[in-house]
Amino acid sequence: MRKLSQVLKEQYGEPVYKLSLSSGCTCPNRDGTLGWGGCTFCSEGGSGDFAAAAAPIEEQIAAARALIRRKTPARKYIAYFQSFTNTYGDVDRLRALYEETILRDEIVILSLGTRPDCLGDEVVEMLTGLNRIKPVWVELGLQTVHDRTAALVHRGYPLSTFASGYRRVKQAGLAAVVHVIFGLPGESREDMLDTVRYLSALDPPPDGVKLQMLHILRGTELGRQYEADPFPLLTLEEYADLVAESLRILPEETVIHRMTGDGPGALLLAPDWTRNKKKVLNTIHRRLAERSEP
Repeated sequence: MRKLSQVLKEQYGEPVYKLSLSSGCTCPNRDGTLGWGGCTFCSEGGSGDFAAAAAPIEEQIAAARALIRRKTPARKYIAYFQSFTNTYGDVDRLRALYEETILRDEIVILSLGTRPDCLGDEVVEMLTGLNRIKPVWVELGLQTVHDRTAALVHRGYPLSTFASGYRRVKQAGLAAVVHVIFGLPGESREDMLDTVRYLSALDPPPDGVKLQMLHILRGTELGRQYEADPFPLLTLEEYADLVAESLRILPEETVIHRMTGDGPGALLLAPDWTRNKKKVLNTIHRRLAERSEP
């Protein structure tokens, strides 16, 4: 397993930390272009609840750096635009924003969370130009390969759209980081592993993968459904087993960016075990150790 922190330290000679930033974008699945309200699991923060507010980028970076420097004297950072769809909107505005960001000395990587249906020619050309300055990661929210689940959570695009967007990213020479959610309603263990098997069969394989458990958040459509009629969720042990099996399936060259995620504590309805990130990671590592025993 190639962990992101280890890979970055090898490449840059010291730890690299992530700054959660906001581009001020919305999402075609929120503004009526494809739908309203976004995916059923998505909060009002657009999965970027820990990002800085959409202030001028210099202020956002300063605020995000100050939070990190309370814990460590960091010097190098990933500029992570997480909230909503960060390739959706006026391309000239986005180009100016991302150029201003990537040209800062302390920023070594630009990472953009987006959708595979928001990667038109102008956008890919913009990203390719930025990638000539410093590395650009395109983070694609796949979550699941099953179109029936995608329809249930209102993802707003079929698997074929992901395949097309992924291909455009890789053909442009950009790094593709794919997000996967375990525990989506109605999915079995094999359904979830089907998503991982699909990623492992891609050619070329993903540069990175983020794995996380489904968070049921207050104020989301999924949260309202859960409160009205609670549905089964994975246990910590079941989740750890899925992660361990996924790491066995994924190609060696794919970097593991995340094995668990953080849900905003004030909004989290379930599962409660995700609140203890240290325990989750320890359980995953124990499961990995058990699998490696002769």
